[in-house]
Amino acid sequence: MKALAWLLPVAFLAWGLPAVAECSPHEVIRSTAGDVARLLDGRRDYLRRHPDELYALISEVLLPHFDLRYSSYLVLGKQHWRAASKEQRDRFVQAFYQFLVRNYATGLLDFNPGTLAVLDDESSPDRKRHVVHTEMRMDGGRIVPIDYRLRRTGDGWRVYDVRIQGVSYVQNYRSQFAAEIDALGLDAVIARLESEIRAQTQPQSTGG
Repeated sequence: MKALAWLLPVAFLAWGLPAVAECSPHEVIRSTAGDVARLLDGRRDYLRRHPDELYALISEVLLPHFDLRYSSYLVLGKQHWRAASKEQRDRFVQAFYQFLVRNYATGLLDFNPGTLAVLDDESSPDRKRHVVHTEMRMDGGRIVPIDYRLRRTGDGWRVYDVRIQGVSYVQNYRSQFAAEIDALGLDAVIARLESEIRAQTQPQSTGG
């Protein structure tokens, strides 16, 4: 999944524009790919040199439409989530989100909306969950399937997981963190994430 890391922010951001917040999940995907590109139009090189502004842009567009707490709960898993204190949960939620933004943000700058094709979609029997199937055409013509998973909340549809070539980002990180938590404890995992975030937030010389 790391080789396709740039697809992850594209997947999330395709849900993130409030102008289409009242649309069905399928319509949101279909209509927002071009809007994401317009947000970046003429600014890609600048944002590549000023990552903090890219992080802020992603948070502005993504965070209101991303089910951050539920996604973090799934990543930790029921056992570790229930064992954690409220402070630990809150710290993990924020640290995990900032970790995702900083590790995947620059991949968004390579997004070409013409490479995304929206296919079919399906709902759970109670219609509280939804999956939209899409395909991304990579350089060389290779097709990568991407599934967006959402759940209905009091504030509308929120994305909580993305599957790229059948690999769930939630399950991928849950496997990584579970072993680390079992060995070192949740506080150590949170501290590592926060340390990596601080390291990536250090001022950089851009030459302009």
